[in-house]
Amino acid sequence: MKYSFTSESVTEGHPDKLADQISDAILDGVLKEDKDGRVACETLLTRGLAFVAGEITTKAYVDIPAIIRKTVEEAGYIDPSYGFDNETVAVVTGIQEQSPDISMGVDTGGAGDQGMMIGYATNETEEYMPLPIVLAHRLTYELSRLRKERVLPYLRPDGKAQVTVEYEDGKPLHVTGIVIAAQHDPQISLNQIRDDIYNLLIKKRIPENMITTDTRVVINGTGKFTIGGPQADTGLTGRKLMVDTYGGIVPHGGGCFSGKDPTKVDRSATYFARYVAKNMVAAGVADRLELHVSYAIGEARPMAITVKTFGTGRFNDEKIVKAIKQLFDFSPSSIIEYLNLRRPIYKRTAAYGHFGRSEEGFTWERLDRVQEIEKFMEKI
Repeated sequence: MKYSFTSESVTEGHPDKLADQISDAILDGVLKEDKDGRVACETLLTRGLAFVAGEITTKAYVDIPAIIRKTVEEAGYIDPSYGFDNETVAVVTGIQEQSPDISMGVDTGGAGDQGMMIGYATNETEEYMPLPIVLAHRLTYELSRLRKERVLPYLRPDGKAQVTVEYEDGKPLHVTGIVIAAQHDPQISLNQIRDDIYNLLIKKRIPENMITTDTRVVINGTGKFTIGGPQADTGLTGRKLMVDTYGGIVPHGGGCFSGKDPTKVDRSATYFARYVAKNMVAAGVADRLELHVSYAIGEARPMAITVKTFGTGRFNDEKIVKAIKQLFDFSPSSIIEYLNLRRPIYKRTAAYGHFGRSEEGFTWERLDRVQEIEKFMEKI
């Protein structure tokens, strides 16, 4: 059976992604001075304004306005003509301490909230990620690199990419559609933008064998993208969940990641679910594995653990769940310690996806339990 699937990525200058980066930069600022700090903060961005609200409990002093301005600068908003820049942005904060009712459950090693967390892995790419989101991230990352290294100096920080892949029997065949939206200087012609983007971006970052004569390419489809970023579109933390995870190919538990310290299972347990799913797929348990974990606030033990293998499992799902429960400790305190999550590692996760990356700090991407899983599954 043939079917197509589409995933999207956005650049670090996209207003929602900039909001995510600010929230995670504040989290990093707290953890750098106080590894036990509690953070749950959201950022809203609009023309000339950054508003941060949430709950922060810490012994450290964090200069939130300075963190915001540095993050805005690093994202490329350094020119007042963009309608939003690091020098003139007004900063408003509304911060309070974490509720003692929540702290009471977290302090004893329980989950900081109830909820459902989902991890996923597939062997269709070397990143153990779905191909559409892998390719979309490659395009947005390269789009930003072309801007920052001034290969295409007319580019501005905001941008998006969308990739459609056709599958047959669960295997990717080729790319059927590519959509690029690249913010640009008003003086550049559309023809130049389209030529540059196709030759310097698409041809370099999409494998040649994946593009056919039928592949549809749309670059700046409206013909103009000069006004972007928070000037054109309000940014908000947690509004790009599919960009952050698996490109929409599996469900999302509901909670976002950015701005949340690791006691929040929305973040830490989702990272651990990815870690478990990736190691299980790498061990040959299944070609695709979707892992669901649910928690109750204040409780250390998950309420439920379930899996789906989409007909690709070498074992039935019941045996796989049994193995996961015996091999992995899903208590929040164990996850935090095992993945070493009380460190200022989070700002880098807030753009180009939280999964499928081998950079330092992405401990949930390690493949260090494969042999143990293989031996265990032989005995079941």
